Amino acid sequence: METIKCIKERRSIRSYQDKPVDMAIIENAIAAAAYAPSWKNTQVTRYYVVTDKALKDRIADECCSSNHNGGIIKQAPVLIATAMVRERSGYERDGSFSTTKEKGWQMFDCGIATQSLCLSLYDQGVDTLIMGIFDIDKATELLGIPAEQEIAALIAVGYRTEGEGAEAPKRKTLEDLIKVL
Repeated sequence: METIKCIKERRSIRSYQDKPVDMAIIENAIAAAAYAPSWKNTQVTRYYVVTDKALKDRIADECCSSNHNGGIIKQAPVLIATAMVRERSGYERDGSFSTTKEKGWQMFDCGIATQSLCLSLYDQGVDTLIMGIFDIDKATELLGIPAEQEIAALIAVGYRTEGEGAEAPKRKTLEDLIKVL
């Protein structure tokens, strides 16, 4: 698929078919996302792939009980948590910040890798939804995320149901987005 076509056609999908996603597709997408740029090539993003239904249901029930993300997680065949290694991206070797963005830069790098993952999955015919509303402490516990990492997002992964996400939401005009100086 052409890059621009992939970017324009990828949608945030909230309804999935009951159809498994081959682990080779997931691994291929993560291998591609590993090429995402990062601060001084720190490559801080880590991927926790959940295919176990019981664990997905626990995450849905215990981490997303106050929002609709739980229902989405339950129906998606795969859930991926992206996490970042703390205190590497945006830091110098002595632990000081390299940028006034301070620890915020790690989220930037993880975001680039997460979008790269989602575009790679879409290129292979698999849909995603990046979710940011969840109980991060409980998700960290359930997924066994080590203390030196922090979860950035949960991503529902699967094949969209018929008609889901067919139309692109309205986009801002170039006049709204660009200021040429």
